[in-house]
Amino acid sequence: MKFIETLLKRVYVIEIEPISDHRGFFARSWCEQEFRDYGLNPNLVQCNISFNAKKGTLRGMHYQIQPHEETKLVRCTQGSIYDVIIDIQPESSTFKQWFGVELTAKNHKMLYIPEGFAHGFQTLEDDTEVLYQMSEFYHPECAKGVRFDDPSFKINWLLTENLIMSEKDQNYLNFKI
Repeated sequence: MKFIETLLKRVYVIEIEPISDHRGFFARSWCEQEFRDYGLNPNLVQCNISFNAKKGTLRGMHYQIQPHEETKLVRCTQGSIYDVIIDIQPESSTFKQWFGVELTAKNHKMLYIPEGFAHGFQTLEDDTEVLYQMSEFYHPECAKGVRFDDPSFKINWLLTENLIMSEKDQNYLNFKI
């Protein structure tokens, strides 16, 4: 696997290194030791799938607070998404900065999202499926979110019209420390 650093601390885009032949390819998408070698949280306790029927579905921006902050490893297994994270750690040098990357079933890229980041995505095509590997179990009492269009972040979403969102995501407030 190739671990590509981003401008946000501890955030990596991870690319597989396929070994190809006439049958297709084989590649590793997870290795506890490689994650440890990069100083990343290798503990995974839960996997989730998000299926999204329509292009323009936006989910986010979600995070969990202490004591159940979570690390996520996100991969698009069908279709394509624009995956976005925001550093919401006041002590961080990249506080309130965001990063976005296209994850597609064809490019096989993954995004490693450490604790202290809000996460969301929008689908770029119909019938898109996203796989999340999580370091923490879901704790509804610790689940929080911020508005996807909060002006303090200035996220440049790829799609801006006809968004499909849950009522919960639409009603998140702007971020406050």
